[in-house]
Amino acid sequence: MNEQTQPPSGPESSAPSTESHDPAVPEAYAAFMRTGWGERELDLPPHPVAEYAEARRARLAEMFPGERLVLPAGTYKVRANDTDYRFRPDTAHTYFSGNQTSDAVLVIENGSDGVGESVLYARPRASRETDEFFRDRQYGELWAGRRPSLGEMSDSLGLEVRHLDDLPARLQGGGKTRVHRGHDARVDALVAADETLDTDFTRVVSELRLIKDEWEIGELTEACDITTLGFEDSVREWDRVLEFGERWIEGTFFRRARAMGNDIGYDSIVGGGAHATTLHWIDNTGPIRPGELVLLDMGVEGRNLYTADVTRTLPVDGTFTPIQRDLYDLVFAAQQAGIEAVRPGAAFLAAHHAAMEVLAHGLADLGLLPISAEEALDPESKLYARWTLHGTSHMLGMDVHDCGSASVDIYPKGDLEEGMVLTVEPGLYFQEDDLLVPEELRGIGIRIEDDIVVTQDGWLNLSAALPRTSTEVEEWMGARR
Repeated sequence: MNEQTQPPSGPESSAPSTESHDPAVPEAYAAFMRTGWGERELDLPPHPVAEYAEARRARLAEMFPGERLVLPAGTYKVRANDTDYRFRPDTAHTYFSGNQTSDAVLVIENGSDGVGESVLYARPRASRETDEFFRDRQYGELWAGRRPSLGEMSDSLGLEVRHLDDLPARLQGGGKTRVHRGHDARVDALVAADETLDTDFTRVVSELRLIKDEWEIGELTEACDITTLGFEDSVREWDRVLEFGERWIEGTFFRRARAMGNDIGYDSIVGGGAHATTLHWIDNTGPIRPGELVLLDMGVEGRNLYTADVTRTLPVDGTFTPIQRDLYDLVFAAQQAGIEAVRPGAAFLAAHHAAMEVLAHGLADLGLLPISAEEALDPESKLYARWTLHGTSHMLGMDVHDCGSASVDIYPKGDLEEGMVLTVEPGLYFQEDDLLVPEELRGIGIRIEDDIVVTQDGWLNLSAALPRTSTEVEEWMGARR
């Protein structure tokens, strides 16, 4: 590797990350800061995913005999100037290791003799005898907090952990190597890209996450339970919601997500009135007006990075108007049809087709379709989709749109299997400037979304604690406002 492409040196040998406005550090001060510190350990208990992650690594290694597999956690991303976003590791890295620290790289190797080895290369806390300890803004203990030692990580994750400085020699040791690319430019630079090998590797690590084990189902259940609390918090603060609008709900839900989980799983969608017709309305800057509906699409990401994804559409006044109720009940009927289509062996798209069947006939009954419902449902027509816009389901897990690199023949064109988790979320959206619908419908958006596990004989709704029918929604709001 020539000098221009040589990756940065490791944390112990590199200069600390500082800014131009930081005060000067005389050598006397630096020497003084490197002495007089006691030793203390971080209390890292055994990680509950360790046993599952070990089995996942073994399965992955078996699929690539004699090859080296590289899964980086990623590093910090700049938000603005010298400030970074809070770090969140790449999903595949954490799925196979349990690690959530930045800059780490998991290397899995299955030798030709069938003996596998998995090593996590990590950036531990700096020695107190280095400037990084008290000067580095990204990694310094006095700036960013105490990182675990190599031994602490190893004991917690049940995995061999070596210093990140040792990674280049490992990756430049020859042999067929596949990299989960696009997550750490420094790692990408260490191994020549092979698009065929790397793309296939990305597909496999995505497909292996399609079926959730019992621990994952528990994590998703907890995320849904905390999400329910976040929705309840929002309704309990309805007076503030009316005063401050969409921002108040966003902030209220985020508080619950941070208190009991890791974060929100995605930017919350809080769409009051016509904003509900914008599918990914995340500005959340509008008012919440009496007489209108508000669409809340929000999900908590748990501390082990599994996320819920739930949507409810609420009447701002606590009671639906007759036309709002009719439309809401139509969407509910479509969602229920979609959920009931979920079972092992059914097509992944079965929920979508079932929900669209209901919505297309409902739109025909409203006199909106220029052709019959059956004609509109023809794949060569789909005129009904003007008011439904999106697919009804996506896979759910550590990513809100999980397993997105799987082969399309498996997802979305394949069949459901026990242990898969998907959303079912039909909606109706009447844009405020749509001249093809009656004026009283314009600006109304309704979506209902739940998180569904495929069980041995059907399905289980993980987010069922939040009411879904129009009458239950009204009672629920009334009891909490």
